[in-house]
Amino acid sequence: MQHDPDARWLARVMHLAFFLLLGASLARFLLRHPWEDRSPWIVALSGALASLYLLGPVLGTRATPRRIAWLGTVVAVWMVLVVLAPSFAWCAVPLFYTGLRTLPPRAALGLVTLLTVFVVAAQVKLSHDGWDPNLIIAPPAVAAIATAVFVHAQRQADRQRALIDDLIRTRSQLAATERREGTLAERQRLSMEIHDTLAQGLSSQQMLLQAADRTWDGDPATARRHVRTAESIAERNLAEARRFVHDLAPADLAGGGGLEEALRGLATRESAAFRVDGTPVALPDRVQSALLRIAQGALANIREHAGATSAALTLTYLDDQVVLDVADDGRGFEPSPVRPDSGVRGHGLPAMRVRAQQLGGTLTIESAPGEGTVLSAAIPLSRPLEAGE
Repeated sequence: MQHDPDARWLARVMHLAFFLLLGASLARFLLRHPWEDRSPWIVALSGALASLYLLGPVLGTRATPRRIAWLGTVVAVWMVLVVLAPSFAWCAVPLFYTGLRTLPPRAALGLVTLLTVFVVAAQVKLSHDGWDPNLIIAPPAVAAIATAVFVHAQRQADRQRALIDDLIRTRSQLAATERREGTLAERQRLSMEIHDTLAQGLSSQQMLLQAADRTWDGDPATARRHVRTAESIAERNLAEARRFVHDLAPADLAGGGGLEEALRGLATRESAAFRVDGTPVALPDRVQSALLRIAQGALANIREHAGATSAALTLTYLDDQVVLDVADDGRGFEPSPVRPDSGVRGHGLPAMRVRAQQLGGTLTIESAPGEGTVLSAAIPLSRPLEAGE
């Protein structure tokens, strides 16, 4: 509690109240009782009590042996003063607080009871008008109210500390959960990155080298062309691997040429057509990276599964979104909803769908057996608010 500003403020108020009550009690005694034999003792004990009370803050608030010995000495000196001069009885009120703040609950209640008995006895001794029920009832009532208020405040503080500790634990658990989720999301992203680049490149190399092996004896020129193409893909894969190590950005975007140049280069390598419609606008890096990865995945699927003779990429800039269309004239298929657990081969279509959804976009597929396929990825564009919006 020593770090609680309210507790420190209350302690200062109680210290001030004690010294005011002590001074008022001494003044009352000296005014009502001319100098007599016990007066030097009263003055000396008052000074000793004030000096002892000043040591309290130095000893802290915890129930250490030194603190308990100090409190016992203060109470003993006060009791002697009350016996000699009942006027000092009401100095007990700040001592209630000091005892409750220092001692364990049972010991504190015992001390409060002892102090209350002395206050009642002092009030009865000071009474000159005969029997007065208030002299018996008022001091215990004051002591009970002071104790109840203090205990209530302490329990409230304990509950608040418990609540704060619980909130801190909950926040720590939430942070740990978010870190775990972030790790899993990053793993999923990396798996999609690797599938869309290195894995697809290695698959293409394997197909080209197998084709070169089949045609090596009968058509050496074609075989060498396959090998050179495989070598070019390996070079691209090497650049992608180095980019993964560097900053995980697509190698085609690393040169700073932008999405259009990257898509044009990709289309050239895959023997696909490329067209841009609409007025180009600057796109965030995440959008450029996602659209390029979707294009890479779609063209890899066309190469491996579609049996197409031609493919085309179209990048369209609309007012509120950018759309990438990848079309082919291959064998087509019957589209069905793609789910993470649907058993779809590899990461291809699920990965593309996730990339679009992560940017608030959509991925749609139009296809039918024997009629080719059109894949469309639409990513919304954030617009600055116009005046009045």
